[in-house]
Amino acid sequence: MADIIYTYEGSAYLNITNKCPCSCVFCIRSNGDGLGSAETLWHKKDPTLDEIKAEIDSFDFTPYKEVVFCGYGEPTQALDNLIESAKYLKEKYGLKIRLNSNGLGDLINGKETAKMLSGIVDCISISLNAPDAESYQRVSRSKFGDKSFDAVIKFASDCKKYIPEVKFTVVDVITAEEIEKCKKISSELGIPLRVREWIK
Repeated sequence: MADIIYTYEGSAYLNITNKCPCSCVFCIRSNGDGLGSAETLWHKKDPTLDEIKAEIDSFDFTPYKEVVFCGYGEPTQALDNLIESAKYLKEKYGLKIRLNSNGLGDLINGKETAKMLSGIVDCISISLNAPDAESYQRVSRSKFGDKSFDAVIKFASDCKKYIPEVKFTVVDVITAEEIEKCKKISSELGIPLRVREWIK
Protein backbone atom coordinates (compact mmCIF):
# COMPACT_ATOMS: atom_id res chain seq x y z
CA MET A 1 0.00 0.00 0.00
CA ALA A 2 1.32 3.44 -0.90
CA ASP A 3 1.98 6.07 1.74
CA ILE A 4 -0.77 8.68 2.02
CA ILE A 5 1.23 10.71 4.55
CA TYR A 6 5.00 11.01 4.36
CA THR A 7 7.66 13.36 5.66
CA TYR A 8 10.34 15.15 3.68
CA GLU A 9 12.82 17.82 4.72
CA GLY A 10 10.98 18.65 7.94
CA SER A 11 7.43 18.87 6.57
CA ALA A 12 4.47 16.48 6.48
CA TYR A 13 3.03 15.74 3.04
CA LEU A 14 -0.25 14.27 1.82
CA ASN A 15 -0.15 12.07 -1.27
CA ILE A 16 -3.84 11.83 -2.23
CA THR A 17 -3.70 10.98 -5.94
CA ASN A 18 -1.36 9.72 -8.64
CA LYS A 19 -3.33 11.32 -11.46
CA CYS A 20 -1.75 14.23 -13.35
CA PRO A 21 -2.42 15.76 -16.77
CA CYS A 22 1.27 16.52 -17.27
CA SER A 23 4.40 14.51 -17.93
CA CYS A 24 7.01 17.11 -17.01
CA VAL A 25 10.56 16.50 -18.20
CA PHE A 26 11.87 17.13 -14.66
CA CYS A 27 9.22 15.15 -12.74
CA ILE A 28 10.56 13.57 -9.58
CA ARG A 29 8.28 10.56 -10.17
CA SER A 30 10.84 9.37 -12.73
CA ASN A 31 13.50 9.01 -10.03
CA GLY A 32 11.98 6.20 -8.01
CA ASP A 33 9.00 4.83 -6.12
CA GLY A 34 9.35 6.90 -2.97
CA LEU A 35 10.57 10.14 -1.47
CA GLY A 36 11.53 11.12 2.07
CA SER A 37 9.99 8.67 4.55
CA ALA A 38 7.78 7.04 1.90
CA GLU A 39 8.76 3.62 0.57
CA THR A 40 6.29 4.03 -2.27
CA LEU A 41 3.99 6.86 -3.34
CA TRP A 42 2.35 4.84 -6.12
CA HIS A 43 -1.27 4.07 -5.21
CA LYS A 44 -2.87 1.00 -6.77
CA LYS A 45 -6.00 3.15 -6.66
CA ASP A 46 -6.41 6.64 -5.25
CA PRO A 47 -7.37 6.68 -1.56
CA THR A 48 -10.90 7.53 -0.48
CA LEU A 49 -11.65 10.42 1.87
CA ASP A 50 -12.25 7.93 4.70
CA GLU A 51 -8.84 6.35 4.08
CA ILE A 52 -7.16 9.77 4.06
CA LYS A 53 -8.91 10.75 7.32
CA ALA A 54 -7.90 7.44 8.93
CA GLU A 55 -4.25 8.16 8.09
CA ILE A 56 -4.59 11.70 9.46
CA ASP A 57 -6.05 10.30 12.69
CA SER A 58 -3.15 7.86 13.13
CA PHE A 59 -0.33 10.32 12.33
CA ASP A 60 1.44 12.49 14.92
CA PHE A 61 1.47 16.03 13.51
CA THR A 62 2.94 17.52 16.71
CA PRO A 63 6.40 18.29 15.22
CA TYR A 64 4.97 19.99 12.11
CA LYS A 65 3.69 23.52 11.56
CA GLU A 66 2.31 22.90 8.09
CA VAL A 67 0.94 20.12 5.92
CA VAL A 68 1.72 20.11 2.21
CA PHE A 69 -0.59 18.54 -0.35
CA CYS A 70 1.94 17.17 -2.82
CA GLY A 71 2.65 13.59 -3.80
CA TYR A 72 3.03 11.61 -7.01
CA GLY A 73 0.08 13.38 -8.65
CA GLU A 74 -1.69 16.73 -8.98
CA PRO A 75 -3.81 17.26 -5.81
CA THR A 76 -6.60 19.11 -7.67
CA GLN A 77 -7.22 15.85 -9.57
CA ALA A 78 -8.84 14.80 -6.28
CA LEU A 79 -10.38 18.22 -5.59
CA ASP A 80 -13.20 17.14 -3.26
CA ASN A 81 -10.86 14.97 -1.18
CA LEU A 82 -8.29 17.79 -1.12
CA ILE A 83 -10.83 20.29 0.20
CA GLU A 84 -12.44 17.97 2.75
CA SER A 85 -9.18 16.54 4.13
CA ALA A 86 -7.64 20.03 4.35
CA LYS A 87 -10.71 21.21 6.28
CA TYR A 88 -10.39 18.17 8.55
CA LEU A 89 -6.70 18.95 9.23
CA LYS A 90 -7.49 22.58 10.03
CA GLU A 91 -10.34 21.71 12.37
CA LYS A 92 -8.41 18.97 14.18
CA TYR A 93 -4.91 20.44 14.35
CA GLY A 94 -5.09 24.09 13.24
CA LEU A 95 -2.16 23.49 10.90
CA LYS A 96 -1.11 25.71 8.01
CA ILE A 97 -2.13 24.12 4.71
CA ARG A 98 0.10 24.46 1.65
CA LEU A 99 -0.83 23.19 -1.79
CA ASN A 100 1.76 22.44 -4.46
CA SER A 101 -0.05 22.56 -7.79
CA ASN A 102 0.60 22.58 -11.51
CA GLY A 103 -2.07 25.29 -11.79
CA LEU A 104 -4.30 23.32 -14.15
CA GLY A 105 -7.12 22.67 -11.66
CA ASP A 106 -9.65 24.66 -13.71
CA LEU A 107 -9.03 22.58 -16.84
CA ILE A 108 -8.97 19.34 -14.84
CA ASN A 109 -12.29 20.05 -13.12
CA GLY A 110 -14.02 22.05 -15.85
CA LYS A 111 -14.70 24.99 -13.52
CA GLU A 112 -12.98 27.78 -11.63
CA THR A 113 -11.34 26.27 -8.56
CA ALA A 114 -9.36 29.02 -6.78
CA LYS A 115 -12.39 30.34 -4.87
CA MET A 116 -13.12 26.81 -3.64
CA LEU A 117 -9.78 26.85 -1.82
CA SER A 118 -10.55 30.08 0.02
CA GLY A 119 -10.32 29.75 3.80
CA ILE A 120 -8.85 26.26 3.42
CA VAL A 121 -5.47 26.67 1.71
CA ASP A 122 -3.11 29.19 3.34
CA CYS A 123 -0.31 28.99 0.79
CA ILE A 124 -0.14 27.75 -2.78
CA SER A 125 2.95 27.07 -4.86
CA ILE A 126 2.15 26.98 -8.58
CA SER A 127 4.47 25.51 -11.20
CA LEU A 128 4.92 28.23 -13.81
CA ASN A 129 7.53 26.10 -15.60
CA ALA A 130 8.02 28.37 -18.63
CA PRO A 131 7.37 31.92 -19.91
CA ASP A 132 5.04 31.13 -22.83
CA ALA A 133 2.62 28.53 -24.16
CA GLU A 134 5.04 26.87 -26.58
CA SER A 135 7.89 26.38 -24.11
CA TYR A 136 5.42 25.40 -21.37
CA GLN A 137 4.12 22.57 -23.51
CA ARG A 138 7.66 21.47 -24.35
CA VAL A 139 8.56 21.22 -20.64
CA SER A 140 5.24 20.09 -19.13
CA ARG A 141 3.77 17.99 -21.96
CA SER A 142 0.24 18.73 -20.72
CA LYS A 143 -2.63 16.74 -22.15
CA PHE A 144 -4.53 20.04 -22.40
CA GLY A 145 -2.08 21.33 -25.01
CA ASP A 146 -1.61 24.97 -25.93
CA LYS A 147 -4.34 26.31 -23.61
CA SER A 148 -2.45 25.08 -20.54
CA PHE A 149 -0.14 28.06 -20.05
CA ASP A 150 -2.93 30.66 -20.12
CA ALA A 151 -4.90 28.49 -17.69
CA VAL A 152 -1.98 28.52 -15.24
CA ILE A 153 -1.71 32.32 -15.44
CA LYS A 154 -5.46 32.78 -14.89
CA PHE A 155 -5.50 30.33 -11.99
CA ALA A 156 -2.57 32.10 -10.31
CA SER A 157 -4.28 35.48 -10.73
CA ASP A 158 -7.48 34.05 -9.24
CA CYS A 159 -5.55 32.55 -6.31
CA LYS A 160 -4.29 36.02 -5.37
CA LYS A 161 -7.91 36.97 -4.59
CA TYR A 162 -8.59 34.01 -2.30
CA ILE A 163 -5.33 32.59 -0.88
CA PRO A 164 -3.08 34.60 1.48
CA GLU A 165 0.25 33.42 0.05
CA VAL A 166 0.76 32.64 -3.64
CA LYS A 167 4.10 31.64 -5.17
CA PHE A 168 5.40 30.57 -8.58
CA THR A 169 8.17 28.04 -9.15
CA VAL A 170 10.27 27.08 -12.13
CA VAL A 171 12.83 24.29 -12.35
CA ASP A 172 16.24 25.16 -13.72
CA VAL A 173 15.88 22.83 -16.72
CA ILE A 174 14.87 25.87 -18.79
CA THR A 175 17.35 28.43 -20.12
CA ALA A 176 18.61 31.45 -18.18
CA GLU A 177 16.78 33.66 -20.68
CA GLU A 178 13.51 31.80 -20.07
CA ILE A 179 13.99 32.11 -16.31
CA GLU A 180 14.41 35.88 -16.71
CA LYS A 181 11.18 36.02 -18.72
CA CYS A 182 9.43 34.04 -15.95
CA LYS A 183 10.73 36.57 -13.41
CA LYS A 184 9.19 39.34 -15.49
CA ILE A 185 5.80 37.57 -15.59
CA SER A 186 5.98 37.00 -11.83
CA SER A 187 6.81 40.65 -11.22
CA GLU A 188 3.94 41.85 -13.42
CA LEU A 189 1.48 39.59 -11.57
CA GLY A 190 2.91 40.46 -8.15
CA ILE A 191 3.65 36.80 -7.39
CA PRO A 192 7.10 35.80 -6.04
CA LEU A 193 9.09 33.29 -8.07
CA ARG A 194 11.37 30.57 -6.73
CA VAL A 195 13.84 28.84 -9.06
CA ARG A 196 14.12 25.20 -8.03
CA GLU A 197 17.13 23.00 -8.66
CA TRP A 198 16.38 19.91 -10.71
CA ILE A 199 16.65 16.81 -8.51
CA LYS A 200 18.08 14.20 -10.88
